Amino acid sequence: METVRVKSYAKLNLTLHVTGAGGGYHMLDSLVASVDLYDLVCVKKRRDKLVSVTMRGQGSESIPYEENNAVRSAELFISKYSTCGADITVYKNIPMGLGLGGSSADSAGVLNALSRLYRTDDPAGLKILADATGSDTRYMLSGGYARLFGRGDEVKAVESGLKLDFLLLAPKDRVSTGKCFAEFDRSEKFGGDSGIAETALVNGDKRGLAEQMTNSLTPAAVRLAPDIGRAMDSLAEFDPLAVNMTGSGSGVYALFENAEFCDYAKSRYRGNCAVYRIKTKIIRG
Repeated sequence: METVRVKSYAKLNLTLHVTGAGGGYHMLDSLVASVDLYDLVCVKKRRDKLVSVTMRGQGSESIPYEENNAVRSAELFISKYSTCGADITVYKNIPMGLGLGGSSADSAGVLNALSRLYRTDDPAGLKILADATGSDTRYMLSGGYARLFGRGDEVKAVESGLKLDFLLLAPKDRVSTGKCFAEFDRSEKFGGDSGIAETALVNGDKRGLAEQMTNSLTPAAVRLAPDIGRAMDSLAEFDPLAVNMTGSGSGVYALFENAEFCDYAKSRYRGNCAVYRIKTKIIRG
């Protein structure tokens, strides 16, 4: 096997509670789901130990090489397992700057692809490498429904076959994760719990889940980028089950009762945001 291709899926934060801080990090309790937006990661063996990474799509060509987590993941993998290098191409479909975890998806996709390419079969080792490249990269290795704790690196898989339909908007204003957390620290309080949301998800209770869908970072993000609040208001006009923000923004989404209602809302949306029709990607281990 000389070439491997893997799909690495985006995530939505169905809940996000900032529960505390320590060691320079914020502690989270977040219920997350994989959705059907993905980056395609292609890796090809080299005979030497060098790594080349080419990014294509969604403006990813402008990512500085030294700041690209796909590069770091590949270099860490080759160092740990003493394999040859790889030529890597990432075809990006996950929009950047929306809180969808695209960078972590690329890191995880590279680790998964190289593991298949070189047949290392070491899930525990991959998780250690994932933690070195991003807080939620460990989750992205497997995806699906999960509850994340700590910095996002503590992952509890959640079994559910519930299918969810979303309309995602991309406001033009983008929010830096660091600035969003700093703004949160100035005005908001720690707290919240995703336990009730997890129970509703496991029980297939879509309305019960919707009632719990909230994000502690939303007020801070809206203060920094008012377009986020306006986008949420425009989604609320379609009377969805819930409207929420993912990550630290700037992506906002509405959960609808079924695919038909979601498609109708997409056809009627007349705002100035880019719009994406997405749904959960059920991934079983």
